[in-house]
Amino acid sequence: METVTIDHIGIAVRSIDEALGMYRDALGLDPVSRTVVEHERVEAAVLPTGGGRIELLQPTSDDSVIARFLRRRGQGVHHVALRVDNLEEAIETLRNSGRRLVTDRIQIGAEGYRYVFVHPGSTGGVLLELVERDRRQ
Repeated sequence: METVTIDHIGIAVRSIDEALGMYRDALGLDPVSRTVVEHERVEAAVLPTGGGRIELLQPTSDDSVIARFLRRRGQGVHHVALRVDNLEEAIETLRNSGRRLVTDRIQIGAEGYRYVFVHPGSTGGVLLELVERDRRQ
């Protein structure tokens, strides 16, 4: 049986620097990485929390997914990420059970991990990201 754990929560913010004021000053969380993911047109700051991470997501372009999210919904939780042992196997299981993925291609994330997004229509309204951290590209 595959092990599934919560990997991180993605939070859309207008400004990582402003958001870090709260996370750093009030909670003592410092980013372990801050990276631009060109193909997503987003900057990500990863904050460790002990059992998982918070990923602050700031758009780098007005036409990015995060920019559109901010216009429609404002700042807040964008997605929940689950870590899986075998991403290809998880994708096959999802497809065989009739679930929809946002894209059919495995992507590479801010810290070099492989991921796909599962469409909210297949998850009860939550954008779900499946990540595989053990096999990096």
